[in-house]
This record gives sequence, C-alpha cells and structure tokens, in this order.
Amino acid sequence: MPHPTPDRPHPADTAAGDDGIAADVIADVLPRPDGLSAHRDRAGLRNMQQLVQLRWIAVVGQVAAILVVHYGLGIDLPLQAMFAVLGVLVVFNLISLAWWHGRSRIAGGALLLALLVDIGSLTAQLYLSGGITNPFVFLYLLQVALGAVLLRSPANWMLAAATALCVVGLVVFPGPTAIPVDPGRGLADPYVQGLLICFLLMATLLVVFIARIGRILRDRTMHLAALRQRAAEEEHVVRMGLLASGAAHELGTPLSTLSVILGDWQHLPAFRSDAELLADVKEMQTQVLRCKAIVTNILLSAGETRGEAPAQTTLHAFLDNLADEWAASRPTPEFAYRSRCDANPAIVSDTGLRQMVFNVLDNALEASPDHVTLDVSCRDSDLVIEVTDTGPGFIDDVLRRLGTPYNSSKDRPGGGLGLFLSVNVARTLGGRLSARNRPEGGAVVTVVLPLSSLALPAEEHDDDD
Repeated sequence: MPHPTPDRPHPADTAAGDDGIAADVIADVLPRPDGLSAHRDRAGLRNMQQLVQLRWIAVVGQVAAILVVHYGLGIDLPLQAMFAVLGVLVVFNLISLAWWHGRSRIAGGALLLALLVDIGSLTAQLYLSGGITNPFVFLYLLQVALGAVLLRSPANWMLAAATALCVVGLVVFPGPTAIPVDPGRGLADPYVQGLLICFLLMATLLVVFIARIGRILRDRTMHLAALRQRAAEEEHVVRMGLLASGAAHELGTPLSTLSVILGDWQHLPAFRSDAELLADVKEMQTQVLRCKAIVTNILLSAGETRGEAPAQTTLHAFLDNLADEWAASRPTPEFAYRSRCDANPAIVSDTGLRQMVFNVLDNALEASPDHVTLDVSCRDSDLVIEVTDTGPGFIDDVLRRLGTPYNSSKDRPGGGLGLFLSVNVARTLGGRLSARNRPEGGAVVTVVLPLSSLALPAEEHDDDD
C-alpha cells in the first residue's frame, strides 16, 4: 500500500589546533540541499512500497472474500467481472513495481494516483457485490487515512472528495447484486459477520501500515533536523573562515617585520658572542617562520595566494612528509609513525587534509606530551588514520557531543574549535572522524576517508600521461 559516491567537494575548513590558532575555511562547506531532497525521495519510495504491499494484500483478501461469499454463503456474484477488476489491479501493481524500481524520486502526484486507483478498484468491486449494503464499504476510511498521512493539501482533500463521491455513487446506482441485511439476527447475519471482519481488517492494516509510514515520516523529520544542525555548524565554520582570512592578512605584516628584525639580530656582535642568546634568537626566528607558514596556508586555502595550487603527489609521500614535518616542528620526546597502506595512488596534496591531521596530532600532544602515535592503514577503499595518546582521555560529555563547536574540557576561550573543524574537514571529504578512550588509558582519534576523495581526477592523469 500501500507503500551517500557524491562529487568530492574541495576541503577547506581546517584547524591548526585546539588552542585558538586560526583555521582555514572556504565556502564549499556551505550546506547543500541534496541530502534533504535525497532523503525525502527515499521516503517517497518507501511509502510507495507500502502501497504496493497493501495492494497485494487487497488482491489476496478480495479473492478469498469473493470465493467465500459466492460458494460459502451462496450469494450469487458476477465472478467474471469481479475477477476482471482484480486482473486490472494486479497489472497496475506490476506496472507500479517496474515504474518506481528504476527511479530515484517519487512525487506526491504518483502517490495520489496510486490511491485513486485503489479507490476506483474498491468502488468497482463494491458496486458488483452489493453496493452500499456491502459491509466492506468502510474500507474507504482506510484510503482516507492513508491519504491524510501520505499526501499534502490539497491532494489529501481531493482524495477525500473522490471517496465521498464514490460512496454517493454506490447509493445512487445500486449494483447487480442484492445482499440481504438483517442486523437483528446478530452474528448469524452475513452482513454483521462481514462488518466484524471489515473492522478487524481495518484495525490490523491501520496499526501495521500507518505505523510503518509514521516511522518513515519520523525518519525524514529526524534527518531534516540533523541537516539543519549541520547547516548551522557549517555556517559557523564559514564565519570563522572569514575571520581567519582577515586575521591572516593583518598578521602578515608584523610577522614579516619580526622575521627581518630577528634575522638582523643574529648578525649583531652582542648576540653572536653569546651562544645561548643566539640559540634563543634562532628559535624565535623558527617559530616566526612557522607562524608565517600557518598564515600562508590560511590564505592558500581561501584562494587568496596567487600562483599557488594544490600539488600532485602520492599517498605514501604525502603521509611521510606530513609525519616528518609535524615531528620536526613539535617538541615530541616519543613520536611513532607507522604506515601499513599497500596502495599508493596519485593524490592531491591538500592543505585542508594536512591541517586536519596536524590539528588532531596537536591535540594528542597537548594531552600526552611524552608519547603520540600516528598509524595509517588502508581498509578496502578507505584511508584510515589513527592518532593515539597516553593522556587522561576524553570526558564523556566531549565524546557525546563530538563535532560540535566549543566542545572541550579546556577552560579557555575558543576551546574545542579545532576538533570541530577537523570533523567538518572529514565530512567534506566524504569521511568521518570518531574518538574513543582506550581501556589501558589514553585516547584514539580515528579519521576514515575514502581514497577516491583524495585521488586525482581522471583527466589529470590523462594530461600527465
């Protein structure tokens, strides 16, 4: 009755850490309505499936009722005409199966047509088997209830009006069969027996199918709520990306000035004669250069650095360089990097992915200054990145609200944004980010990304060849 591979968006929302370092984000993270429309279409398909199932039940039930009434109760029915109506209903159901099976969308008009056909076939059968005196005339209410649940106004009102016209037609135009009605006989009267069977049938079908359709509609509502929440989060990401881009412009000049001053200091006699002081100046210069690199990455991801573009590389080279770069720029006494990925496809060296992994590693380093592990593996067609630390682990509330902004146990402004942006980077790449605490202590953050989202487009391979 009765009843996502998407195109790869370019990753842009990225975090450089959970400690307030600016994040690079681009407008590709703006929510798209595709997920909602696709879910709505699936709901329409599932509702059409319910209508088809109910129609098969109606065919079997009508065959049984016709045979019982004709041969069991001795009421003469026009069997040829009634089975012809059943044949038409079966053909329509088979056509419906073939029609919606290859489609990705079922419109409300198709559901209205299906319900009208059901009403038409019911009217024809009732006309041939007693008309308004047939106790199964109350099955019209089942069709009205389905229309009220499945259809929007004015389609549901159209269905109700069509049902009312059919009932009036049965009153005005009596059919060829007369059924004796004597309710005073109680259960001995065939009309009362049919009325009882009709009530039980309607109650059962309403509980079963209306409950199913209700679940479908609730699933759609929950999906809509999830998309609205995601839209709000991603709008927040875009706003932070704009702020980060503006901050990058503002920071560029003072960082360049500091770099020049520190470079000059290294050549002054007062500094060159003091080895400890000279080492401090060099370390300051290194950190300033690191800040400039972060600013450059922000502008690059925002598309504001001319002449720059994501470079082609391989998966192994990208991951090895990423691990070497992070270990060289962070004071990590023990950093273990293991790569167990046999596949080595050509990929885009994406700044967003690099910054996302850096952010997860930075969070692990903050929680566990003495030990951080980076494990990379390939499972089926996915790239799996696991970052493990030996710190205190996540608190339950952080795990429960993983991926929401400002979700952090760190008592400082801006805490929790890094992991929030990392979740969005994984999401835009078609993957996911999850976290769990280890029984022996510490935490594991797992990023699963489809390799297809990192691979070079086919035309780029052709050009390179």
